[in-house]
Amino acid sequence: MSVATLRPYRESDEDAAIALWLKTWQQAYPGIDFAARVGWWRKRWRNELVPKAAIMVAEEAGSLAGFVTIDANAYLDQLVVSPDRWGSRLADVLVDEAKRLSPDSITLLVNEDNARAIRFYERNGFVHAGKDVNPTSGRPVLKMKWKATSEDGESR
Repeated sequence: MSVATLRPYRESDEDAAIALWLKTWQQAYPGIDFAARVGWWRKRWRNELVPKAAIMVAEEAGSLAGFVTIDANAYLDQLVVSPDRWGSRLADVLVDEAKRLSPDSITLLVNEDNARAIRFYERNGFVHAGKDVNPTSGRPVLKMKWKATSEDGESR
């Protein structure tokens, strides 16, 4: 497997990013018709994420393999990694990039039934910080938070 190159999102990445979002979520939740949600997602991507978040993409062999979004409020809205790269270090690399862009803290919401993602975030230093409900899907979600620590191990 080639090594991923991280770079800022470009407008020309839109179709590949949306296709990767669809492929990834369809794999994670095969019982949900994400293809029917692509129009909604494209609108949200263009109007909510692209103008308000830093988006870093991971490219491998000229193809988009993943991306992460982090906004000015230190909210990580999307961490998407191609299913054929699940279990690799690519997601760790993208989370590390989000931490570099938001060096003090990060919050995110993750579906309560997504045990794989919850374990991943826990391994990357995120802790449970409450519960909520996804306003779009109505699914229960966990709020998770990462807080930077100083060299003496104390939270900043």
